[in-house]
Amino acid sequence: MLDRVLLTNDDGIDAPGLRVLEEITAELAREIWVVAPEHDQSGVSHAVSLHHPLRLTARGPRRFGVTGTPGDCVVMGVSHLMAEAPPQLILSGVNRGANFGVETVFSGTVGGAMTGMMLGIPSIALSQAWSDRDRVPWDTARTLAPDVVRRLLAMGWGAATCLNVNFPDRAPEAAGPLMLARQGPGVIEGMDVQTRIDPRGFAYHWIAFRRGPREQGPESDIDAVAAGHIAVTPIRYDRTDEPAYEAMAAKLPVFRRPSGD
Repeated sequence: MLDRVLLTNDDGIDAPGLRVLEEITAELAREIWVVAPEHDQSGVSHAVSLHHPLRLTARGPRRFGVTGTPGDCVVMGVSHLMAEAPPQLILSGVNRGANFGVETVFSGTVGGAMTGMMLGIPSIALSQAWSDRDRVPWDTARTLAPDVVRRLLAMGWGAATCLNVNFPDRAPEAAGPLMLARQGPGVIEGMDVQTRIDPRGFAYHWIAFRRGPREQGPESDIDAVAAGHIAVTPIRYDRTDEPAYEAMAAKLPVFRRPSGD
C-alpha cells in the first residue's frame, strides 16, 4: 500500500467521478490528498495560471478546492500543500466520459496527469466511457480501477511518460481485461462556433467539437474500449513527428550541440 496519493480532476471538486476516485484510492493508499478545481475545467489541457492569482479553499481534512485548472491543482498539491512529503502517485479523474485520440490533447484530466509527470511524480489519468449521460457506469471504474492501478504500478513506466486509462461502457463483470492500446485519431472531425443572442441583445459564442466516425488504425484506444476492454495508453510531452523529421532532415541541416558544451 502506498503512503500518500494526490487526486485531482477536471470536472470539479464536487463531481461524482472524484468521489469514485476517492473510493478507489482508499484501497491503494494510507493517506489521500484531494486538490481539485472549484469549477468544471474540461478542455483546459495542461494549462497553468500565470496571469492571475489562485485561491485555495479547505473542504475538509487534506481536501482543497482551487480556483484554477487541473495543472494548477497538481502544482499546488505537489509544490505547496505536500511539499514536505510529496505524493508517490497522482491520479486524475475519474472523468465523466472517455478521453480518446486527439481529445487527450485538450483533456484537463490528462493534463493533470501530464503536469504530475512533469513534476517527477508517477501519474495516471482515469476516464469512464458512457452512452447515457444520466447513467454513467461508475461501478465499472470503481470496481476495476484498484487492480488496474496496482498492476500498472508493478509494471512501472518511464519518468517522461504518464498513463491514460479508459474504462468501457459496460458493467464490471462484462468488461474485458486490461489491454495496451495506441492513441488513435479519435472522433474529432473539426470545430464549430455557435453564435446566440443574450437577453440584452448582445451576441455570445460557444465553441464546440464536431465528431464523427473515423478509421482508427490498428491497436487504437477507441476500438479497444468499444470492444469492451480497459485500455491503457502511455503518453508523453514529446510531439516530434519522427517520419516528418527524417523527411525534412534530407532538406535541412540538423542541429547538433557542439561537443564539449
